[in-house]
Amino acid sequence: MGDNAFERLLGERVLAVADGAMGTVLFELGLEPGGCPELLNVERPDLVAKAHAGYVEAGSDIILTNTFGGNRARLGLHRAGERVAELNTAAVAVARKEAERGERTVVVAGSIGPTGELLEPVGPLSTAAAVEIFAEQAEALAAAGADVLWIETISSWEELDAATSAAAGLGLPVVATLSFDTNGHTMMGISPSDFGRWWGATDRPPQAVGANCGVGPADVVLATGAIATAAPGAVVVAKGNCGIPLYKEGDLSYPTGPEAMADYAELAVRAGARIVGACCGSSFDHIAAIRARVDAGVAAGPAPARHEIENRLGRVSFREKTAPRRTRRRH
Repeated sequence: MGDNAFERLLGERVLAVADGAMGTVLFELGLEPGGCPELLNVERPDLVAKAHAGYVEAGSDIILTNTFGGNRARLGLHRAGERVAELNTAAVAVARKEAERGERTVVVAGSIGPTGELLEPVGPLSTAAAVEIFAEQAEALAAAGADVLWIETISSWEELDAATSAAAGLGLPVVATLSFDTNGHTMMGISPSDFGRWWGATDRPPQAVGANCGVGPADVVLATGAIATAAPGAVVVAKGNCGIPLYKEGDLSYPTGPEAMADYAELAVRAGARIVGACCGSSFDHIAAIRARVDAGVAAGPAPARHEIENRLGRVSFREKTAPRRTRRRH
C-alpha cells in the first residue's frame, strides 16, 4: 500500500496493536498534577522516551507522540502557545528514536487532540480559527517526520471538520477517533453510527476512524461495532480507556486492569476493529495483554451482542436509542 509506514502496516497485517495512555504513564514517572506533558518533550525527553519504549517492548505497532495538547490554544494555558513547532518537533524525534531501536517496524503517529475550546455556533471559536490552530500543529508533526496524523478525542462535527480539513493535503494518512462518553454519544451529540456514515459521505475520508477514551472498554466495543456497521470497508480503531477512575488513598485508580484486556481485544476485533489499543488508565501491561491476545489469534465470529460485552467486560453505560440529528455535512 505505498511507501508510507502506516499504509504498509495496514497492507501487511490484518490486525495492529496501538499503544496505551501517555498521560497516565508520565504521571507515574513524575509529571506533576496540572503539569504540561508536552513540555517534557524538551525538558525531560528521557521520561517520554521511557513511555514510548515501554509500549514498544509491550508489542505496540503504533505509538502516539506526546502531543495530545500540543496545539496553540492548549499550550497557551501553560504560557507555551508560541512553542507549537518546537514541542511537536521534539516529540516526533523522541518517538522516532524509540520506534527505530528494534528490528520490526513501529509507526509514529502524530497525536492531535481537541483545542479545548467550543466552536461556533455553540462557543466563541470560529471554524477558520480552529482550522488554523489544527493546521499549525499538523504541519509541525508532518514536517518532523510523523508517519500518520492521529486526530483523537473529538466531540463535535465542527471540530471534526476543522481538524480533518487542517490535516488534509499534507501528504500523510489521517486517523480520526471520537470519544463517545455521554450516553452513547460524544459530548456534543455525535453517535457512533452517524460517525460511520460521515466517513462514507465525506469527500476526504480518513484512512481510519474509530472510538477512543470514553467511559470504559465495554462502551468502546459497542461503539466500534456501530461504526463498523455504518462504515463497511473502513479501517476501524478501538482505543478504550480503563473505566471511570476512583479516588482512593490520595491516588486515582482505574477499575479495568490488564487481565481484562484479552477479552476486550477479542470483542473489539469481532466488533470490526483492525487497530486495537488503550487509553486513559492503561500502561504497558495492558498493551502486552492485547498483544498476546492478537498474536494468539481471534477466532472469526459474529459481532458481539450487548449481553456478551456486558458479561465479559462489565455494564455498558447507556441504552441504545435512535435520535434525530442534523443533516450530514460533506467536505
